[in-house]
Amino acid sequence: MLYLYNSLMRTKEKFIPNDNKKVKMYVCGITPYDTTHLGHAFTYVSFDVLVRYLQYKGYEVIYTQNVTDIDDDILLKAKQEDRDWRELGDFWTKKFLDDMKSLNVLPPTHFVKATNSIALMIRIIRMLIDKGIAYEKDGNVYFETKKFKNYGNLSKFNDRQMKILLKERGGNPDDPLKKDPLDFLLWQKTKPDEPFWESPWEKGRPGWHIECSSMIKNYLGDQIDIHGGGRDLIFPHHESEIAQSESFTNKKPFAKFWVHTAMVLYQGEKMAKSLGNLVMVSNLLKYNNANEIKWLLLSHHYRKPWEFEKEELELIKKKLLMIKKVIKTNKNQKINTLYVRKFITIMDNDLNTPQALNFILDIVKKPNLSPTILKCLSILGIEL
Repeated sequence: MLYLYNSLMRTKEKFIPNDNKKVKMYVCGITPYDTTHLGHAFTYVSFDVLVRYLQYKGYEVIYTQNVTDIDDDILLKAKQEDRDWRELGDFWTKKFLDDMKSLNVLPPTHFVKATNSIALMIRIIRMLIDKGIAYEKDGNVYFETKKFKNYGNLSKFNDRQMKILLKERGGNPDDPLKKDPLDFLLWQKTKPDEPFWESPWEKGRPGWHIECSSMIKNYLGDQIDIHGGGRDLIFPHHESEIAQSESFTNKKPFAKFWVHTAMVLYQGEKMAKSLGNLVMVSNLLKYNNANEIKWLLLSHHYRKPWEFEKEELELIKKKLLMIKKVIKTNKNQKINTLYVRKFITIMDNDLNTPQALNFILDIVKKPNLSPTILKCLSILGIEL
């Protein structure tokens, strides 16, 4: 039985989906104004392993991943480069998809743009206003967080901590139009020279959080089994998703499991566009193949922060060459189910991929296990 760490409960829990045969999963995707660094790859390779493992266990996985193709960062970058914001987004989205394909990451069931769900966003916002949970002010629409008593349950932050993080992560607690500093935008009035959509309030565009809630509703329904993303999305993004989704559907929980990947560090800091300390996947692929990069990523547990060091890749290259040599000399054998079961026991413990890789290295030393090794590696998305 698979046990997954649930960020909401802060503990590992037995994974039982709402449907015995089907898993509905949503993972927050990219904002395409440049991409794809190793931090992105760590998240999407980790969830790729989760999809593959659930499929191995016999589940049908309906996996939706979004593209936040309208956003302040995209508009700013497009202005700086004097490019159309749509063309900019399409360019970097293609780059991201090419990188994921190069890493042998399975495509999601639904890969969707936020701009394709704006009509539904407007309907949901109107519903929240009608319920008295959202309010309009000078063309903007805000979610009133005091009307949702569980706001803060996911992050476990108090009001003071949330205000600090909100300011750090693109929000504006000092917005004079808000009733409360923690209220968040559902719809924002357009500024001059910005793209806009017609709405019952003012011409404008959706807020960040309502985009994901709407796409989940559109492609997966009112409730899902797994909601994933990077740990830095817990607040305000995922906290706000819970509030608005449970408010308009009246169904709890919105997501049964919240699964978050840790941050990747480089040069002593979190890998981030703002810091400029990015290690790009496309650059690594010039010198290392996909299996080497995936082994690097999976040698770190998805919940534990780690720092990229180039020397690791050289060691991994040697490990994979050794495995290939063993496989070539021991071909015509049967899969050893005992060792596969041991591998599954390791993976059942919150996708313990570092231990799983060490287990593979251990059984490489034993005779006549090539098909078993290949089977275990294929579950991880490493194809020799």
